[in-house]
Amino acid sequence: MALTDMTLSSTSAGGWLRPNAKHASYFDRSKLRAIIGWWRAHSNRAKRGGVTGLGGRAVRQAKKRRSGGKHRPWPLSQRPGYLIRRLHQIHVALFQEACSAFEVTPLQYSLLSALAVRKTADQTTLAADIALDRTTTTGALKRLAVRGLVERAVNKDDRRARLCRLTPAGAALLVKIEGPAREAHRATLGDLSVREQTLFVEMMQRIVAGNPSRDNATALFD
Repeated sequence: MALTDMTLSSTSAGGWLRPNAKHASYFDRSKLRAIIGWWRAHSNRAKRGGVTGLGGRAVRQAKKRRSGGKHRPWPLSQRPGYLIRRLHQIHVALFQEACSAFEVTPLQYSLLSALAVRKTADQTTLAADIALDRTTTTGALKRLAVRGLVERAVNKDDRRARLCRLTPAGAALLVKIEGPAREAHRATLGDLSVREQTLFVEMMQRIVAGNPSRDNATALFD
């Protein structure tokens, strides 16, 4: 059938071409109705899909391919959290190797060091110093007190609180452990150059300084 004599009708469905009246005899009206029905259905499907025009199907297929893509693996060796946990494990192992003779954990060493600076401090203050919760800090202080390394006296102003200080034995042990403990810290970064070690410590300090309120989270271990 000749389409050259067809005119565009703005009122027809979807802007379909309607034959000029004088050439209507050229068309099979039943076929024309079928074509117009197909166009209406196609136009409605495109609108329901949020896309108009003939490119709607291609766009929907592209979205389907993107959403149906496989999960991209993220190796543990590239995750900061995993690496930080492994680094902590490595440091604790090195500390135990260097300081096993003193029977002091890294946490207890931190408490002894904090008390050496403050002279006297309550348990809440010490917990903030070493960035641990008060319950864990109190438990470590009790164990140090049992060994006679720390004294825990009742606070006269608040009898629920305890004021802590190093005993002479605690101060003496801290002097002896200082060298091996520092060696463990140096060994933790031993695979880095001196310049890299300085830069790494500075970057860790920036991360810590940028998260001042995230220091009391309970560790989640199975």
